[in-house]
Amino acid sequence: MSTFLDFDLPKSLQKAIDEMGFSTPTPIQIKSMPVILSGRDMMGIAQTGTGKTFAYLLPILKQWKFQASHTPRVLILVPTRELVVQVAEEVVKLTTHMSVRTLGIYGGVNINTQKKAVYQGVDILVGTPGRVMDLSLDNVIRFDEIQKLVIDEFDEMLNLGFRVQVTSILSMLKNKRQNILFSATMTDDVDNMLEDFFDFPEEVSLATSGTPLEQIAQIGYKVPNFLTKLNLLKELIRTDESMSRLLIFINNKKTADLVSVALEEDFPEQFGLIHSNKSQNYRLNTMASFQKGEIRGIVTTDVMARGLDISDITHVINMEFPEVPEQYIHRIGRTGRADKSGIAISFVSPREEEIQLEAEVLMEREIEFIALPSIQIEERMLEFEKDKKKMKVLLKRPKQEGGEAFHEKKDKNKKVNLGGPGKRTPRKTESRNRGVEKKRDAKKKKK
Repeated sequence: MSTFLDFDLPKSLQKAIDEMGFSTPTPIQIKSMPVILSGRDMMGIAQTGTGKTFAYLLPILKQWKFQASHTPRVLILVPTRELVVQVAEEVVKLTTHMSVRTLGIYGGVNINTQKKAVYQGVDILVGTPGRVMDLSLDNVIRFDEIQKLVIDEFDEMLNLGFRVQVTSILSMLKNKRQNILFSATMTDDVDNMLEDFFDFPEEVSLATSGTPLEQIAQIGYKVPNFLTKLNLLKELIRTDESMSRLLIFINNKKTADLVSVALEEDFPEQFGLIHSNKSQNYRLNTMASFQKGEIRGIVTTDVMARGLDISDITHVINMEFPEVPEQYIHRIGRTGRADKSGIAISFVSPREEEIQLEAEVLMEREIEFIALPSIQIEERMLEFEKDKKKMKVLLKRPKQEGGEAFHEKKDKNKKVNLGGPGKRTPRKTESRNRGVEKKRDAKKKKK
């Protein structure tokens, strides 16, 4: 079995890892190390919870040499404020015995405070694309000494609408740099970005895109409406003592507020609430309380579906099925991490069955549906259930219209086959739809 000693890290870096209590690297860390050390551009595809942060930080820090500079040499882009905080903290821990200045920047806080921090000097800059773009346009951040660019959770970055900011930042960077990109899923958008801006990237992949972790048991309940879902949620929490660390996912902030209030009535001070309308301090304090075991669970939107390292989650509950099948995989990946087992439970109403079938086709695995326990079946439907007859949202992304943030693909990259023989093939919407139709027809025949 490999250990971090096999990486032959500098003593200062190895000492920090020992102090953090880590001894065995994960497969993605083992695979990424030689590629990043070689200086080649890299595209990493790995399931959530596989140690991607250390996979790029360790080789970067292994090659670290002190330079008298005040501008960033490494830029790490991540999609959310929470992930900025988490990654920056990991860099600080790893560089405890090294001379490295780390700064995390994100929106929603005073930009002038962050400007002052940048002016004091920074070596590794971690940020969201929006705030990095803001500070670069104000000429506060300079990119002329960037040696390595890391883009983490890239597919989620595109889903959150950061396409223009990311392409603009890439256009402003000098050509002589190493690009390192990690994504949980491979999409056509990710492929296009690689062809436009990366230089013959080497792919490092652990599993087929969209495959869930095997140690997650997937269970489902067919539930007629949302109020009945609320009754089911309370019943499960009340009767199942193994539900000690929960994440309860809702599709929007307003409904999350409703669920939070309902749980507070029956389980006072046992559940936190996190969504994008909550302040940064509130969200960080709620996560800290959850990590310490002071609360039993968190009601949240998809703001917590990606990247965040929250340990020992026993159950993920999809009170509403996500509107995009890939997002289901990211949500359930919050449990079953670090070789531990986990349980994902989904409440599926009739209007959500279509997207549930799509998720099953994507995973090539079926959710096991079981009978409802003895609960009150409500007749009344909420307004949002009446209005949304069809739940699925088609994410139509705007075509690139040109301009300084976009450019023609380099000739050398136009004919590059990133997959190679025997590697991944793009998962087309048409094939997924055919799979859904087959599953739907098979279920009709059973009836």
